[in-house]
Amino acid sequence: MKLTIALIIAIVLQWTLRNVAEPLAYIDFPLIVVVYAALQRNSIRAIIFGTIAGVSTDALSGGLLGANGFSKTLIAFIVSEIARRVYLDNLLLRIPVIAGACVLDDLIYYGMHNLLGQEIEGQMLITISYTLLATTVAGTICYLLLENLSAEKLSGRRRSEFFGPKRQSRRRNPIRLGRK
Repeated sequence: MKLTIALIIAIVLQWTLRNVAEPLAYIDFPLIVVVYAALQRNSIRAIIFGTIAGVSTDALSGGLLGANGFSKTLIAFIVSEIARRVYLDNLLLRIPVIAGACVLDDLIYYGMHNLLGQEIEGQMLITISYTLLATTVAGTICYLLLENLSAEKLSGRRRSEFFGPKRQSRRRNPIRLGRK
């Protein structure tokens, strides 16, 4: 529920902040939410969020309908599969993930436009580098805030709910062969 509200806010911010200040147009807020959803190791939810974020961003921007939808869905799938296989619960490990997702998202987006013969305003390399920098910084700040909010919620509850009984380092074998 919280992630859905965050996605709606991200789409609205993406649509409105572009008119407020030009540098804020380089921050890809829906991508930040999609990558965060994919890092939660729920592939289906991340793919649905990627599709909704991409298609709604395309519809509001008036560009090629489906290019953002395809790129964000593909990013959600790739990041969720990486998160299932690699431990990415550390903030320092999430920074390269958001940066790589941003670069790959822009390359797929420009590739789709190029493949279908659509012209895009501005230079591709400059736009990708500004988007990479802005989205990585904004995503890191958002992830840091989300982790702090989660830590404050967890500190109010009992620790025993989250950390089960201590694991034994070595269990005894209940079957003793050859001994009586």
